Amino acid sequence: MAVLGMIFKRNYFVFALLIFIVEVLIALFARDNFVRPYVGDVLVVILLYCFVKSFFRLDVYWVAFGVLMFAFVIEFLQYLNIVKILGLESSSLARTVIGTSFAWYDIVAYMAGIALVLLVERRVALKAIVS
Repeated sequence: MAVLGMIFKRNYFVFALLIFIVEVLIALFARDNFVRPYVGDVLVVILLYCFVKSFFRLDVYWVAFGVLMFAFVIEFLQYLNIVKILGLESSSLARTVIGTSFAWYDIVAYMAGIALVLLVERRVALKAIVS
């Protein structure tokens, strides 16, 4: 069960900030067929996870699930052409942040990012138990 409480975890926040910087650099400079579409999508769910964990004392699995569902919803909204529906097609910021095209590979990338989060969290938890 999730335990809701406001806290501040500096390590999660710093990690979220670093990933945000990497994401901005990817958005600005990556013009390839791998880093921008796949690595960026893996990193974005890790970024969101770390940001939420920075401020809330919530169960790892609940946050991971919530972030994954949020990513799925955004991807579904891309399928519905939400940027066009909202009249934001001329906004490069909206097109970059929300996205403009649905792709199954994005869903796989989000799942890979959350799987990576869960693996790291499990490893950290096991290390804390052993120490």
